Amino acid sequence: MELVYFALVGLVAGWLAGILMKSSGGVLFDLILGVIGALVGGWMFGVLGIGTGGLVGAIVTATVGAVVLLALLRVIKR
Repeated sequence: MELVYFALVGLVAGWLAGILMKSSGGVLFDLILGVIGALVGGWMFGVLGIGTGGLVGAIVTATVGAVVLLALLRVIKR
């Protein structure tokens, strides 16, 4: 059940990151980015010692990770 929760949070985060960063990769790309961004965000917040709780905290963490990942992909793409 946790895997489903993680995937749903990642999908929402990818959608939000796509809107925030005005991504042109398409909906599927944004959704996959959100799932990977959830991992990146969780790792980053853990390293920085930032703790979040609940659904909103998970979405914020995943969105931040997805935005950072999308920014890095744009830098690498150039």
